[in-house]
Amino acid sequence: MVTQGLVKLLIQIPCLNEREYLSRTFADLPRQIEGIDEIEVLVIDDGSSDDTSQVAESIGVHHILRFPEHRGLAAAYAAGLDACLRLGADVIVNTDADNQYFGEDIQLLVAPIVRGEADIVVGDRQTDQIAHFSPLKRMLQRWGSSVVRGASGTEVRDSTSGFRAINRNAASRIFVHNRFTYTLETIIQAGRTGLVLRDVRIRTNPKTRDSRLFRSIPDYLRRSVPVIMRSYAMYRPVRTFAYLAAVLLAIGLVLIGRFLVSYIEDPTASRHVQSVVAGVGAVILAFLVGLVAMLSDLLAANRRLLEDVLARVRRVDALLATQEPRARGQLRDGIYTTGAPAWRRNGFETRTGALRETEASVLD
Repeated sequence: MVTQGLVKLLIQIPCLNEREYLSRTFADLPRQIEGIDEIEVLVIDDGSSDDTSQVAESIGVHHILRFPEHRGLAAAYAAGLDACLRLGADVIVNTDADNQYFGEDIQLLVAPIVRGEADIVVGDRQTDQIAHFSPLKRMLQRWGSSVVRGASGTEVRDSTSGFRAINRNAASRIFVHNRFTYTLETIIQAGRTGLVLRDVRIRTNPKTRDSRLFRSIPDYLRRSVPVIMRSYAMYRPVRTFAYLAAVLLAIGLVLIGRFLVSYIEDPTASRHVQSVVAGVGAVILAFLVGLVAMLSDLLAANRRLLEDVLARVRRVDALLATQEPRARGQLRDGIYTTGAPAWRRNGFETRTGALRETEASVLD
């Protein structure tokens, strides 16, 4: 189980000018989930100019985190995780504001986490069966997911899916460094830091609008490929630079060997001098890249220590933030609490009262 006490779920919804779709997405969310005692919804308003925050409050969203200007999806996701930890979440679900995902499938996402079988669960949209995906997009989805599986060491089938659940421990250890998208980097990071990832098949609703994350497939490739490469190099630096050093060394030895073969055949002829010059340069570069690999490994060890410290700081900070109750209309830590009642499963209040009576008797 996630926790031996009551389990709280926060559903976070990053938004950018989603006034038209937010109400439909909110209405589709489940009010009760097996294994979850309390559900609240957090909207992250990424600098919207269409009164998205006002709409969120009017429809009954529990918490709102608003950016004064647009920061991007990756920043919104990361800020949402931090806010959810401060709000006392045991499980966090991320979903899109355009109602792309089927709300009832949140139950499928959280089930492995509640059972203690996974730290992160990703919803598999089964992209080969999505009608509005073109053949090219389906092919790129398969190819991209296979690359991310190799880079992360996981078996996640739909790496670009934003419909995912994460437990409290994993949320405190996830750090998003790029400004484009969180989906690819967080899977690579989680897989390479020992977190357990699973995926479950989910359903999707009919398309309502085009993606606002990228303008075209070439634009997405231009921005996502560097994210994958940088994320892999960050968590596997020695292997990354060792491959590059090996390639340079092989090229250098081949070029030098070409010169030596020519020299052995006819020592009086001065052939392939350019090859030996280029080969020596490649060998020197291979040596330098090898040194970079050693330095990067030391930096990676230091980064792991810093991430452990930051994870502990996050947990302590979140614990302190949950000690004080949030009043209706209160703005604290940038999070606005609307005062809307949380969605509690049947018998929650009775159990809460019994627990409080037990605590009081122990104190007495």
